[in-house]
Amino acid sequence: MYLTERSGWPRTMRRLATAGIMLLGTTKAHASDITLGIIGPHEYDLPVDFQPFNVLVQYGDGNAAGSTYNSLGQRRAEGGSHTWSGLTKYVHFRSFEAIPHVGFAFELIQGESYTLANGTSSGGLGPTIVGPAAWFKPNAHSTFGFQTFMQTPLGTRTATSPEYWSNISSFIFDYEWKHFSFDGDAGTVTGSTRHVKGQHSYDPGVVFYTNLRFSWKATKLIEPFFAFDWQNVTGTYDHTAGRDLDDSNSREVAMGPGLMFNISQHLSFTTRYQHSVEGRNTPESNAYYVKFVYLW
Repeated sequence: MYLTERSGWPRTMRRLATAGIMLLGTTKAHASDITLGIIGPHEYDLPVDFQPFNVLVQYGDGNAAGSTYNSLGQRRAEGGSHTWSGLTKYVHFRSFEAIPHVGFAFELIQGESYTLANGTSSGGLGPTIVGPAAWFKPNAHSTFGFQTFMQTPLGTRTATSPEYWSNISSFIFDYEWKHFSFDGDAGTVTGSTRHVKGQHSYDPGVVFYTNLRFSWKATKLIEPFFAFDWQNVTGTYDHTAGRDLDDSNSREVAMGPGLMFNISQHLSFTTRYQHSVEGRNTPESNAYYVKFVYLW
């Protein structure tokens, strides 16, 4: 197993892993929410040939979207909302003697959300997300792998239920220098047809996304970093009417700074601010993110 120069395997192990996304609605996003935009630096700095261990991660984010981007990419001060969401994640990590130099993880993720818009509010538990990840190390300083998750169609309330199954898959990577790190992912989200009694049936658009994190290992405790997120969503198809829905495709580019605090061998805390720099048919991102990790 690769040991970092800075503090050995506990530091490497707690730089956890993968995250999920709660997909709400079928025609327009309830809030700007780039897939896997919750990840932090070192998210995929993962070991191989290790003893099994477990991780609990709590992600949270809030977005005060006072404006939206229209179909021409123009930013308008209308249609905004306040959203708060979280993902509670349990991960079991292990490797197998029969498959040397490869790491595996299985994740169970539960989403939570709350939305305030136009004088009304809704919230509750979202769908559950489950799936595996696998990776290897091309060399001592890098990691490359693949993750895939299934998201269930139901939450505790209609407002938090996408009402269709979806798959979230991406390639993951990480590269570590002595004083810097660079990691991220690139992938897609595909969904089944949405069927609700008494309503039209829809095929949700395919999501393409990437999330990049570049950090500076300033001290053993603090790592400033910069985040870049991009997402493009193809249009929704109305099966019943036999046509694409107008202005149902969307795009967003968002970026911002953050800090990672490596509190101890078993604890870390990450916080970040992010804002949209370009978009189409989506609420703006004016968001803050937090991430708490506990390793045992």
